[in-house]
Amino acid sequence: MTSIPVQKQISQAFESLSVETEGPDLLDQTAAVGTWLALIGATDGLLTLMVRHTSASLLIQENADPDVQVDMLDALDRLAPRNQPYAHEVEGPDDMPAHIKSALTQTSLSIPVKDGRMLLGTWQGIYLVEHRDRPHHREIALHFIGTMTG
Repeated sequence: MTSIPVQKQISQAFESLSVETEGPDLLDQTAAVGTWLALIGATDGLLTLMVRHTSASLLIQENADPDVQVDMLDALDRLAPRNQPYAHEVEGPDDMPAHIKSALTQTSLSIPVKDGRMLLGTWQGIYLVEHRDRPHHREIALHFIGTMTG
């Protein structure tokens, strides 16, 4: 007698993660995203995250040494300095450099999930990168597609 493998049903879930920022910074979102995956009972699938703004971004970056975050912000400032003669100046001198930094980094991430855990490397974390000087309310859209318990 041949056994037929049981097909697991594919499901999906959506959420929005709110983040308050205080100015240029890398804000670790790894734990919040992991908590959401546990809450929905994610087992195996694909997680997509997207920041819903044009002057902030998402990065997977080292989470062990905080100097990496300092150096990353410094490097982005050198790549898109404020003191350039940008045509877009309506929202202040930090806005156009913020758009450039967002374009140079990422606004969305795709992360495989296996056995309920994101398949991040040992020293990797998920960061929201704020590129503007003033505090902002940022939203990250989360989408999981795959198998879930329950």
